[in-house]
Amino acid sequence: MKKFRKVLDGLTTSPGTIGSPTCGSAASTPTAAPTPREIDVQEMLVSENFQICKTVRHGFPYQPTALAFDPVQKIVAIGTRTGGIRILGRPGVDCYCQHESGAAVLQLQFLINEGALVTACADDTLHLWNLRQRRPAVLHSLKFNRERITFCHLPFQSKWLYVGTERGNTHIVNIESFILSGYVIMWNKAIELATKTHPGPVVHLSDSPKDEGKLLIGFESGTVVQWDLRVKKADFRIYYDEAIHSVSWHHEGKQFMCSHSDGSLTMWNLRNTTKPFQITFPHGKVGKDGRKESCKPILKVEYKTSRNSSEPFIIFSGGLSYDKAGRRPTLTIMHGKAITVLEMDHPIVEFMVLCETPYNNEIQEPYAVVVLLEKDFIVVDLTQSNFPIFENPYPMDIHESPVTCTAYFADCPPDIIPILYSIGAKNKKTGYSQKEWPVSGGTWTLGSQTYPEIIITGHADGSIKFWDASAITLQMLYKLKTSKVFEKPKPSEGRAADLAEEDPFAVQMVSWCPHSRVFCVVGISAHVILYRFSKYDGNTQIVSLDLRLQGDGEDPVSPSETENNPCFSDPSCHSPQHPPASPGCGTPDGAKDSNQCLKVKSRPVRMPPGYQAELVVQLLWVDGEPPQQITSLDVNSAYGLLAFGNCNGLAVVDYIQKSILLCMSTLDLYGAADPYQRLTRSPRKNRQSTSDFCMRGLSNFYSDSKKRIRTSYQSLTELTDNQVSMDMERSKSPTSVPYPTSIHNDPRILPEPVASLRASHYSPVFYLLDNDHVNGHCTSPTSQPCSAGKPRLPVGPEGPRLTRRGPGRPPFRKAQSAACMEISLPVSHTEGYASRRAMLQQLHGVSMYSHDEHHTTSYCWTERESRENSFSRSRSSSVSSIDRDTKEAVTTLQFGESYGRKNDALPSPCLWVGTSLGVALLIPISIPTDHEERLEEALTVGPSGGVLMLKGSILRFASLDCGGSLIQSPYEVWRDPNAPEDPDRPRRRKLVNFSPSSSQEACGDGHLAVVCSEKQAKVFLMPSQTCLFVHNITESSFVLRADVVSVCNSICLACFCANGHVMTLSLPSLRPLMDVNYLPLTDMRIARTFCFTNGGQALYLSSPTEVQRITYSQEMCDNLQEMLGELFTPIETPEAQNRGFLKGFFGGNAQNVDREELFGEAAAGKASRSLAQHIPGPAGMEGMKAAAGGVVGDLARARIALDERGQRLGELEERTALMMTSAETFSKHAHELMLKCKDKKWYQL
Repeated sequence: MKKFRKVLDGLTTSPGTIGSPTCGSAASTPTAAPTPREIDVQEMLVSENFQICKTVRHGFPYQPTALAFDPVQKIVAIGTRTGGIRILGRPGVDCYCQHESGAAVLQLQFLINEGALVTACADDTLHLWNLRQRRPAVLHSLKFNRERITFCHLPFQSKWLYVGTERGNTHIVNIESFILSGYVIMWNKAIELATKTHPGPVVHLSDSPKDEGKLLIGFESGTVVQWDLRVKKADFRIYYDEAIHSVSWHHEGKQFMCSHSDGSLTMWNLRNTTKPFQITFPHGKVGKDGRKESCKPILKVEYKTSRNSSEPFIIFSGGLSYDKAGRRPTLTIMHGKAITVLEMDHPIVEFMVLCETPYNNEIQEPYAVVVLLEKDFIVVDLTQSNFPIFENPYPMDIHESPVTCTAYFADCPPDIIPILYSIGAKNKKTGYSQKEWPVSGGTWTLGSQTYPEIIITGHADGSIKFWDASAITLQMLYKLKTSKVFEKPKPSEGRAADLAEEDPFAVQMVSWCPHSRVFCVVGISAHVILYRFSKYDGNTQIVSLDLRLQGDGEDPVSPSETENNPCFSDPSCHSPQHPPASPGCGTPDGAKDSNQCLKVKSRPVRMPPGYQAELVVQLLWVDGEPPQQITSLDVNSAYGLLAFGNCNGLAVVDYIQKSILLCMSTLDLYGAADPYQRLTRSPRKNRQSTSDFCMRGLSNFYSDSKKRIRTSYQSLTELTDNQVSMDMERSKSPTSVPYPTSIHNDPRILPEPVASLRASHYSPVFYLLDNDHVNGHCTSPTSQPCSAGKPRLPVGPEGPRLTRRGPGRPPFRKAQSAACMEISLPVSHTEGYASRRAMLQQLHGVSMYSHDEHHTTSYCWTERESRENSFSRSRSSSVSSIDRDTKEAVTTLQFGESYGRKNDALPSPCLWVGTSLGVALLIPISIPTDHEERLEEALTVGPSGGVLMLKGSILRFASLDCGGSLIQSPYEVWRDPNAPEDPDRPRRRKLVNFSPSSSQEACGDGHLAVVCSEKQAKVFLMPSQTCLFVHNITESSFVLRADVVSVCNSICLACFCANGHVMTLSLPSLRPLMDVNYLPLTDMRIARTFCFTNGGQALYLSSPTEVQRITYSQEMCDNLQEMLGELFTPIETPEAQNRGFLKGFFGGNAQNVDREELFGEAAAGKASRSLAQHIPGPAGMEGMKAAAGGVVGDLARARIALDERGQRLGELEERTALMMTSAETFSKHAHELMLKCKDKKWYQL
């Protein structure tokens, strides 16, 4: 605990340099000095309260490659191409592991009921994982140096692992020591000496169910060898013309089945191995000419027997005929004469048949099939004739449509999750199997510290999913489809067809108030939808408002026009039918050319219980130019207001009265308080169609990338945009900063008149695949989401000026999934690029300009970076002036109670507006307090409040009282809009207001305002707008996400930087508490989806299909072990079936073999050291066992082992007694039979 005191004695706001680190006020008039007082803040947080670690990963494993199942523990493991392992059990048991090498997982093998897992990776390394702990760890590794691993097999209850290689050899590894045995089966000894060709890699290994001393080896060329391990020679060899993909034994060990590359299945009997006794083509038909259809390979076959039926189950994947184009991948189930073909939505990676017994020499009794697809995971019920699938309890469908944005809400109202679940359960699919989910291993209990958490994901098809994320689990609650608000888009022709979007409803950002249940959605087609929650059906007419938030940089602007009153003073601005027109909102004569991107349903729409659309606000096309994407959004239920902005300006909508309050360009918001001197725009000489250029560029873009960008998982670097931005051409001018030519080799250079740019500044302009904003913030907060049009250099009476027209963007951008971004950002100043501008140029192909860069001379990178970081501005108009036509994006918005002006005595409703130039505007709003007046009287908005300055784009606002506590935004208590009317109790709005004046003990009237940008954070005292604390967060990078969150019953400022650092700062003193390089090589997908929440938690999209949750709270890290599930539970291994005395006497039982005697060092010797290298685990086996559970755990396991041993001994004694009784009975009957037949002749018998 530390106490901060700052004596504010006689401080005045001087008209010094705007934006100086010591004062954030932009006003140039001094204010009266406040009275001397102390700000007494008790800061509870210290560095020991913070530690960052991963908690759990949800979703489908990205790019799966391997599958394994433990039939006793009933857990499943999935390996991926990136070296990840997901281990799943009952709901809540979900563990993620990662190989340090990152090599693809080729094969997985459980040590059945032993709590261990063997993985074979593409770098020819075997790993042994210990699963007897909540966080699995590697015990041993074995790296093969001279041979490549192709197949592994571990017999049940054996400690010797068979490893097949690409050269055709078979090696044997001791699982306990993870050392190679000297016993090797060489390929040239396995085949006949007369064979001149190599048999190919080993594709199958299995021991005979009848005799453990016989090993069946399958080679890719079609050769099958049964090797006698005892005598070290082959029992038989099979040569077949077609390549082999898999082999499966009958449980009696007398025959086996092979699948081949020509789509055939062959059955072989051990009595006659010269040829197969059965050849079938399950999907190959004979044509009229007598020829069989050519079929695709059968990649895997399983041959299982059942007690209830004499017919076996034959299950395989593939084998379809080639001539049937467009057929989906299939899984075929053959049971007797019945053939069932199950079509899959995605290619099959692997499948496994789940059986009742782990012994391969018993009747298998299959009950389910686990099918791992490229993008899904399903389980088929084999016990029912129609083979239904089980309902998947895991959140495997996050990527059902590509994720485009995320939001994370912790400590939600406790009633919100049950109500969402009850409504979402009504729309669940039916037809699932009624049996319990078969993957039921592990144990999981609800942690002691749990609270309601909700994750919201927006998707490319316009759907929104609400997930229950409480207690580090994830369960789908409710799904909302925003596309139902609009009419279906009609197919277009010609050039419009090139712009026709496959995902016009893609969700770009969301804003949700859990208390009032008001929900806002921003779509990629520049539309905003407002939803209200209801438990009843509704038949509602959706209100649609259209407005033009379109800047036109080429329209001639006279001094009188620039001095006109803002549009909010016009009474017509309150009419939804007539959107206001202003210099920043487009020209009035363009109204005749305005059209909507999407058409809202005009008829009353029946809406089911849940979120029901109430209002749609759309930005219109103007003069053939599409609207810019919306970059910021906020909604406040207490005020009944909705605000959003883009790179052209700001709009405020009253959703109670369904009217537009404000529609202004960003420049007009300043009024007389504009901190920049901006040049007037040059007169337009010709109206050359910018849209033609943009259309041409977009046509090239879509023709080149349309098919690949749809739900593909290609990296962003593979997608190209042929549109050439004006900024890139400007970067080639003599006055621009010299960029490396390797970034963009454009030989074109702008003419000499562009030298006039040296007297002006431009806001940064770039976008990322037409969708650079997620969750209300830009990917780079300094960025502008608008692209530049074609450069034109008109020469007017004022001399040459470079003018720029508002960019033309397609109405429906290709929904850039946050899942398919793979561009790496620089780690630090020394790694990659010298500045974020160079990095952004590399990412987006345009040059970056900011208000804090001076383009008077050409700097080298070091000088330019130091000049940027110095954050000093000259007051000369030749340096600090900004072109009037510059686009200044609205990057963040927040409603709240504050002091709009310095002389305000009481707080009032305000709107905080942050821009890409580092300016924070405070706009007061006059709202009637009476309920009836609020419904009828017009609201007034006065954009003439305070102006604060920071370095870099504004990211986040927050308000604190003078005691350091967070002031929440006011909200309206939820009331059902469709509930039946009660005449005795009229429906009135109930508001909850958190006013700054509620805590006045510390500093009287006033509160603290926290403003965070991509470079620094500041704390201001309101209403004097005096800067109390300032902290430069980063110099070499920039902040991507920032939020004020609660941790350990206190608050802090959490930041995520582009270089992968996660930081926390105390409030209000902005003292650094944590700075961890968490993601050394981050990418744009993480940058777009990273979000903080209360409780010291955060999440991001770690892959296109997975959500990674992390914590930066030491308290949660300490409690994480009890929150995670146990993968291993002590279970007694089932006993083998007693096959009877007579059957065993006549050779029915399987023959056992002492593998230790065959493969041990005493008999087989040592393997060559150069063949494989043993790599011990982090702490060795003993250390890992100790870490798994300590002495108590070891004693418990020893006690369980003793109990199991005693129980087995008791059962053995009982079986021995039973056999003795049976033998005595047999002897008695034999003696009686002998006495009966003793005196009879042979012919009397």
